[in-house]
Amino acid sequence: MGTSEFDPGAGDRQAWNAGRKVGAKRALKPKQIWGIRFYLDHHRRLRDRALFDVAIDSKLRGCDVVRLKIGDIVSGGQIRTRATVTQTKTGRPVQFELLSDARASLLAWLQRRGGTLGDYVFPSRIDHSDHLSTRQYARLVDEWVTGVGLRREDYGTHSLRRTKASIIYKATGNLRAVQILLGHSKIENTVRYLGVDVEDALTLAEGTEI
Repeated sequence: MGTSEFDPGAGDRQAWNAGRKVGAKRALKPKQIWGIRFYLDHHRRLRDRALFDVAIDSKLRGCDVVRLKIGDIVSGGQIRTRATVTQTKTGRPVQFELLSDARASLLAWLQRRGGTLGDYVFPSRIDHSDHLSTRQYARLVDEWVTGVGLRREDYGTHSLRRTKASIIYKATGNLRAVQILLGHSKIENTVRYLGVDVEDALTLAEGTEI
């Protein structure tokens, strides 16, 4: 429940976003991705490395990343190269790829984690039968980015979702492909999500000779 401006105590309460940067978070650059991987490997954070790699490759929202089950990404004792999950927000299925780095870190984590196909990949430390909370996931992302010298105000869980999509768009200019990968119903949503503007369009046009 929100508070009314006429609530006598409202003036004494700090807004939920006080001191935080509101708006789209930055996508990570390839150099920053590898910096975070090195940081997590150096500190032997096996679970976090797997979580980071999955978040980058899957391009899923945080609520879907933490709800991944072992059966979603494992088949026949092997990590899938492609997986499909139903998005919590839209109720629609979306496919994603798991490249070699993600498969390797996932395999290392699951060998330590154990569990069955019906268990969550990233369980809660409070209740092992439940999944990691989105709030804890957000705190972990804060740790990762500050650990490599980035400003936590500029990055968040959505940074991981948009990172690979942004790289693909910059390399190809293919909005339709990015729309499919992100599971957006409308391409207008993808345009807004990537922050595509006139400058992007002109840059692509200038690189196309007829």
